[in-house]
Amino acid sequence: GGSFDDLYFGEAANEEMLKSLDLAEYKNIVFATHALIAGEFEGSNEPALVLSPPEKPDEVNDGFVTASEISRMKLDADWVILSACNTAASDGTPGAEGLSGLTKAFFSAGARSLLVSHWKVEDESAAFLTTQTMKGYSNGLSKAEALRGAQLKMMNGALGKEKTSPFYWAPFSLVGGLN
Repeated sequence: GGSFDDLYFGEAANEEMLKSLDLAEYKNIVFATHALIAGEFEGSNEPALVLSPPEKPDEVNDGFVTASEISRMKLDADWVILSACNTAASDGTPGAEGLSGLTKAFFSAGARSLLVSHWKVEDESAAFLTTQTMKGYSNGLSKAEALRGAQLKMMNGALGKEKTSPFYWAPFSLVGGLN
């Protein structure tokens, strides 16, 4: 039900823009970007989503939306899709469990369900899986049924025989509300 005005690509997909939006107005939010696990990038001690950096980064707008920044957002989203690597990873504290990083942050912000990944994802497969999942969902399937349908398409060779391996379709899982 959104419009093209609600899509942000390239330089427009930046932290300042994200923080200026009233995200509570969106029921479905999709990030197709890179994600970092805690400690993966010099100076990062928590997981983050990577957005386009500003010309002059500062503490407020550095191109990284960290888990702590996400947890302070106000969402009313039925579904947040994190089409990026390792979005189900831990928060990076010693002994932390999976789903304690970005996943927990989005739940704290008000998301009711998320599509997250458990390992590094291949770009074409991630794009196919998330778009097919959203297509199934918009056609009346539950979130779980839509994800399963997209995974079955991949298992049955929709992207070619070389991408039928679980490496390509299995990193994503649905957490939270399944409807």
